[in-house]
Amino acid sequence: MAGYEDMALYKLAKKIAVEIHQLTLDELPKFEMHEEGAQIRRSSKSIVANFVEGYGRRHYKGEYIKFLTYALASCDETKAHLELRHETNSLQPDKFQYFYSNYRKVGAMIYNLRQSVITGQAK
Repeated sequence: MAGYEDMALYKLAKKIAVEIHQLTLDELPKFEMHEEGAQIRRSSKSIVANFVEGYGRRHYKGEYIKFLTYALASCDETKAHLELRHETNSLQPDKFQYFYSNYRKVGAMIYNLRQSVITGQAK
């Protein structure tokens, strides 16, 4: 029986959350490591955690939608952190493009899943 671990959304969100974690430890200036680093680590991991918690409550439509909404909001927060890091020149342009485009994909996947749950089309 397939679970959330087999879903492309989970795999991508988890992969890039791990990469964000490592990036903040390796490449952030020391003065940003604790403030900005902690914020973007929390928001990127929150996407994964809220998706998984929502999946665990998928038999309760309202709960599932609520946690998918939280995951989507955390995705938007992560994108905002990436934009700020990019605009303050503390993130290389190629890394910004990589992470930002992947979080746009994750956001679209969450949005589409949430819409399918709302309309009753989710599997």
